[in-house]
Amino acid sequence: MTDRPRLSIGLPVYNGEEYLAESLDALLGQTYEDFELVVSDNASTDGTQDICRKYAARDSRIRYLRLPRNIGAAPNHNHVFAECRGELFKWASHDDLYARDLLRRCVAALDERPDVILAHTGQAVIDGDGRVKVPYEYTLATDSPHAPERFRSLLFEPGGDDFYGVMRADVLRRVKPHDSYHHADRTFVAEIALHGPFHQVPELLYFRRDHPTRAERANPSKRSRCVNLDPRRAGPLHPTPRLLAEYVRGFVSAIRRAPLSPADRRACYRHLAAWAASRARPGAGERVEDRAPADPAGLTVSVDALVAGREGRQA
Repeated sequence: MTDRPRLSIGLPVYNGEEYLAESLDALLGQTYEDFELVVSDNASTDGTQDICRKYAARDSRIRYLRLPRNIGAAPNHNHVFAECRGELFKWASHDDLYARDLLRRCVAALDERPDVILAHTGQAVIDGDGRVKVPYEYTLATDSPHAPERFRSLLFEPGGDDFYGVMRADVLRRVKPHDSYHHADRTFVAEIALHGPFHQVPELLYFRRDHPTRAERANPSKRSRCVNLDPRRAGPLHPTPRLLAEYVRGFVSAIRRAPLSPADRRACYRHLAAWAASRARPGAGERVEDRAPADPAGLTVSVDALVAGREGRQA
């Protein structure tokens, strides 16, 4: 690894011992190798620390940081980004899997398209055993050259997991840090999209794991999810109506801060007003893994083969 790697991967984790080793193996086995992997342990109480120290001892690309107390998922995401040094950045989850060419293909896409600020790949949701649960077709217009169209699509169209794409770190530093109100990741991605287009690599290389202890499953209410994002949300000053109001204000603030022409800014406000008036169509903005599980019988992609570097196949 060079003194200053081209790409930084930030992996925030709390009590992730069940799947952490699998995710670390998938990241360290990437065909693109010029990266650092910064792991920020949010004061885990399980075996996470032992796993991280074991991997850091045998791979110099890993920097392991342990926080003295649990600061919440959102501040930990921001902390791990602040610790990274690369010109490119990617958040990684402790329970997801990554095919071996994911980083190489995303970095190549950013190199080929200087106008693109985020690159991601095709994805599927997998279960706790790594079986494909929900295949996913990306339909968002985030590749549009027009900022209002990218913003409109993120408001009204379902799905997308661009939060975990490979991004240009300088752009990421120009947006407001990830907040902790309900669906704050959506306003965060929307603000990034106002800075430039995204690119989706047309290969199935990213596997988002859905399991009972995943944060969204373990915290089913809006309030509990926000407390998981930031423990300071547990107080009486953060009722659900406030969290939802912050969500809407997050979009307004994103439009206000973004480098837009007056015409584009007005167009974005119009899209936001239409979205707020209609409350969006059913399922709009929904994460694909939060839908009812699809029948994967027709999809025979071998996740193990892709992660191990052998070709999977699709029927």
